[in-house]
Amino acid sequence: MKKKLLGVMAVFFTLALSLGGCGNRSSNEDNSLEEIKKRGEFIVGLDDTFAPMGFRDEKGNIVGLDIDLASEVGKRMGVKVVFKPVDWNGIIGSLNNGDVDIIWNGLSISDKRKEQIGFTKEYIVDGQAIMIQKDSTIKNKKDLAGKIVGIQMGSTSEDAINSEPEVMKTFKDVKRYANYAEALMDLGNGRVEAVVIDEIVGRYYMTKKQGAFKVLEDNFGEQPMGVGVRKTDESFRKEIDKILDEMKKDGTTANISKKWLGEDLIVK
Repeated sequence: MKKKLLGVMAVFFTLALSLGGCGNRSSNEDNSLEEIKKRGEFIVGLDDTFAPMGFRDEKGNIVGLDIDLASEVGKRMGVKVVFKPVDWNGIIGSLNNGDVDIIWNGLSISDKRKEQIGFTKEYIVDGQAIMIQKDSTIKNKKDLAGKIVGIQMGSTSEDAINSEPEVMKTFKDVKRYANYAEALMDLGNGRVEAVVIDEIVGRYYMTKKQGAFKVLEDNFGEQPMGVGVRKTDESFRKEIDKILDEMKKDGTTANISKKWLGEDLIVK
């Protein structure tokens, strides 16, 4: 009788564990997209000086290529998009802490960042360019020896020069800035002799400051850009990818790219 009772109890205990396990799986299911739709909005973290991806115009409005892309995704998702300027050097922390829902601001995909956050599929491939004054004698990376080089803190430009220590150790100094606008201001004033910068951003500033700067053919490599999401928010990430694919097919992304970059540079 005791053996029979013990057997029944063992079966009951196993069943209870099994049900408990099912309960845990249910509680851990990703409902990020459902939560976004229920809330009626998602918050985009960005550096609002990062032209032409996301920046403030003369009236103080946040505009740019990524702003247009995110706004259209939100429209098709049926939710409002809120843009929240965040210190770029701490933006991944802001995402993982829940202060913002995504990072959509010319965010380069790197192995280091992939350890901390998830990414959508790449939508633009960008180079890490070397920007100099128009009359500079610098012709390539080797000519940066003995020079003061500017970068943005927390950017992949910083990662790019760190990945070539044999080049970086020849610099006289590396000056770190909160944003590229400040770095380029110092480049124009001669406080730094070169700035390593996302090429798309650099070329945009060249059009605004015609004749002041130029970009070298030599660079610190290429990196794709993607939208940064929390690793747990898989359903939200998949929905963004799905909508972006639809926008590529119907020509929306091409039109947005041409508006800000003069040509269609969106990865198909």
